[in-house]
Amino acid sequence: MFLSVALILLGDLSYLLYTIKGEVKPNKVSWLLWGLAPLIAFAAQLEQGVGLLSLTTIAFGGLPLLIFFASFLNKKAYWKVTKFDLICGVLAIVGLVLWKVTQVGNWAIFFAIASDALATMPTFIKSYSAPETENYQVYLFNAIGAVITLFTIRQWDFTHSSFPLYISILGFTLFLLIKFKLGKKIRSYA
Repeated sequence: MFLSVALILLGDLSYLLYTIKGEVKPNKVSWLLWGLAPLIAFAAQLEQGVGLLSLTTIAFGGLPLLIFFASFLNKKAYWKVTKFDLICGVLAIVGLVLWKVTQVGNWAIFFAIASDALATMPTFIKSYSAPETENYQVYLFNAIGAVITLFTIRQWDFTHSSFPLYISILGFTLFLLIKFKLGKKIRSYA
């Protein structure tokens, strides 16, 4: 579990440095909400008694907020926020509000995942169309960290497994899109 958290933090720290140097162009909507949604899922997991396993979830939330703030420091790190980004952001915030309204732990985790997924759409599209503006390492480290977390789960239910399972799928998908420039390859074949 601690290896998982270390990998997640290593990936996020590397992306934070790339952001400050202007080597990546983070989508501000995605990174802001990637910071908020895991923190809510973390609170819900604590409420549900998940225990140490929830450390992985909090690791997914802390540094993305720093990356969001760092994206304002370097003008070369700018990525234009579009109307689509804002719509995804608003829908993600609606998901967070729905969690607060329901006050049920599993619903909180579900809405945090839904919110995170909506927040991912702008970065997913950017990774598909402009992979050179991203760095695959953060997503690979997050995915590996999430998989390691999955191997530590003793009680397989929604509360314990849904967030790390979601993050592992998301991380590997973004890693593949960026590392192998799949979007550009798919478009060149079409």
